[in-house]
Amino acid sequence: MWAKLPGLTGDEVVTKARAAGVSRLVCVGCDLQDSQLAIDFAKDRAGCWAAVGIHPHEAKLHLDSEKLSRFAALSTAPKVVAIGECGLDYYYDHSPKAAQLKVLEFQLELAQAANLPVIFHVREAFDDFWPTFDNYQGVRGVLHSYTDSAANLEKALARGLYLGVNGIATFAKDQAQLAVYQAIPLDRLLLETDAPFLTPAPYRGKINEPKRLRAVAEFVAKLRGEAVEDLAAATTTNARQIFGI
Repeated sequence: MWAKLPGLTGDEVVTKARAAGVSRLVCVGCDLQDSQLAIDFAKDRAGCWAAVGIHPHEAKLHLDSEKLSRFAALSTAPKVVAIGECGLDYYYDHSPKAAQLKVLEFQLELAQAANLPVIFHVREAFDDFWPTFDNYQGVRGVLHSYTDSAANLEKALARGLYLGVNGIATFAKDQAQLAVYQAIPLDRLLLETDAPFLTPAPYRGKINEPKRLRAVAEFVAKLRGEAVEDLAAATTTNARQIFGI
């Protein structure tokens, strides 16, 4: 979120992004407070929208019904276009698995009720994620920051999900991982920054911003042997379709 970019105002972030050719921004929340900030950020800014979510790391802090009720109310706020970032993360142990599953299921129910797409965070947890996802018919969305296997890519595509690629691609060394980026169908590919994290090369060591999406697009286009203009047009169309922006 822009609120986590020290020394920059929201307007400065948007202006710099537009100067780099990034015309649409989705500001993504990761907990109750963060989601409200995303709504506030997008509310009066053209070309900006919000997603509201409870990240799996934050699940244990959002188990009581009062917090979940307050969170659910955010889904109907103006310019909210997605639920997320939410999902399962077993790489870290910030929240117990049971808490992560409960909060994920709550958000999947919310997505169904609000007819909103979901931005998923899944790390070393696909064995639990797929059966949970399959319990909620009609849910659509994107696997954000995808770095997993070709096998899970195929499972995602079979379920109609999009795959999000960000700055990780620009410094990945694993040839199998790079091959997965090449294998994502163009009509299922989304580009993202995960700002202020995962700054792409050659800007490693600096705080990430939405303007860095251009560097991701240029790298991914070269990797896939596609013209950057074609990649940008396709991924923009994909984002407009899934988020309704």
